Amino acid sequence: MALQIAELKFTHGRSDGKRFSVDMTEFTLAKSEEMLLVGASGTGKSTLLALIAGLLQPDSGRILVNGEDITRLTGAARDRFRGKSIGMIFQTFNLLEGFTARENIELALLFSGSPPGDHRHRTDTLLERLGIERPGAMPGELSVGQQQRVAVARALAPRPALVLADEPTASLDPENAQTAINLIRESCREDGAALLCTSHDPSLKDAFQRVEALS
Repeated sequence: MALQIAELKFTHGRSDGKRFSVDMTEFTLAKSEEMLLVGASGTGKSTLLALIAGLLQPDSGRILVNGEDITRLTGAARDRFRGKSIGMIFQTFNLLEGFTARENIELALLFSGSPPGDHRHRTDTLLERLGIERPGAMPGELSVGQQQRVAVARALAPRPALVLADEPTASLDPENAQTAINLIRESCREDGAALLCTSHDPSLKDAFQRVEALS
């Protein structure tokens, strides 16, 4: 399994004084499987992805990514595991300004622990496959669609077992949103990565065979 969750509980306070919680008894995602997680804003989709990525620590429960319980890892060990096994795509792309498209991807490979001698070939192969013809361009010099492609390449570069896409089409119009989600799905399939994508956009449901709601 790419992802296994058991008896997961997490609670924290919100700025309005209310409590927010994630409570998930069981959840699995097979290797190379893709799933869309839907739900209105505030239902905990982004929080769940942050828990899976080890960016938040649950109150209790287990989260196994590619067989490794990320809740039992701490500090640098967790960071290394995340860099190697989990790819992340954000709605705002989060590309690093001051670094070229190629360098954004090479940095992801650097933190993954993969052999340095493979970085340039892997980076250029992905950029070519995704149609980025200007690998030396800065993020601000790229169109929104090109930035999205660089973000996808960065997530896939370390050959992760699991890709987490958090509202990756929220800033795109309907036509570009469909193009982007197709790109993410196709790229994950080509690399054999499982995909867990969140969205509150009901129009994306037709693109996924497995759709589950978080309420």
